[in-house]
Amino acid sequence: MAQRDQTPLQLKFYEVIFGTETPAGRWFDLCLILVIMTSVVVIMLDSIPGLHADYGRLFLQVEWLFTLLFTVEYAIRIWCTPNRKGYVMSLYGVVDLLALLPTYLSLLVPQTAPLLIIRLLRILRIFRVLRLLSLLHEANDLAAALQRSGRKIFVFFSLMMILTTIFGCLLYVLEGPGNGFTDIPTSVYWAIVTITTVGYGDVTPVTTAGRAVSATGMLIGYAIIAVPTGIITAELTAAQRFKKEREMTQSRNCSNCSAVERDLRAHYCRNCGSALPRPGGDKADDD
Repeated sequence: MAQRDQTPLQLKFYEVIFGTETPAGRWFDLCLILVIMTSVVVIMLDSIPGLHADYGRLFLQVEWLFTLLFTVEYAIRIWCTPNRKGYVMSLYGVVDLLALLPTYLSLLVPQTAPLLIIRLLRILRIFRVLRLLSLLHEANDLAAALQRSGRKIFVFFSLMMILTTIFGCLLYVLEGPGNGFTDIPTSVYWAIVTITTVGYGDVTPVTTAGRAVSATGMLIGYAIIAVPTGIITAELTAAQRFKKEREMTQSRNCSNCSAVERDLRAHYCRNCGSALPRPGGDKADDD
């Protein structure tokens, strides 16, 4: 995609706002993160009834101040970037826009104001500021493992839904409406919170048979709670093993200094300059 030509002023703003290589760019992102966290704290404090009654107007004014500040920042980002469409459609661009919309939407639907908590997603920029982008690669590995495990996890949850439905129906028959199991959906709800070992205690069996079924469900819950974790862990282990084997296959050792070279396009050792073996095993030809 073609990029626009930038004026010197736009280039300067771009280096500060989008870059983290310069001290000014790093300070801008760190200050932005601090302002984002402060705005989130204001939203949380405003949700407390006592504080809202005493300082609700002040919180509203501060929130609009933050929103106007972020709106100006968003407009400057669009103005100074050489690829406006690329920024607007990127993950950061979408998050920046979503961080603004709830305040303006609250003028029409006041109940949407708490959605401003989505502003926390903007703190993802800390990965760039602190050079933690490698963690994003780890997150991609986890997402890929979840995707590969999708069919197995679907089967597991299907079996769990069948199991909880059976347990719920059993308790509905054994306990009945008199003991809180007023209908089958309520009984299935009880089975889910029991097998997942949450156990809210709002509905409990009273009869001996009901307690026996409940105890069986609890034991089954402990027995199978680690199944999805095991599935995902196996996929992650397999992915890590494949990555390590691929790196070992692609790596070559310099015959002169034994330095390891993993770039298949390299012909000479980065350390001593000697010719490296080709991926097939022969040394690179000298010019």
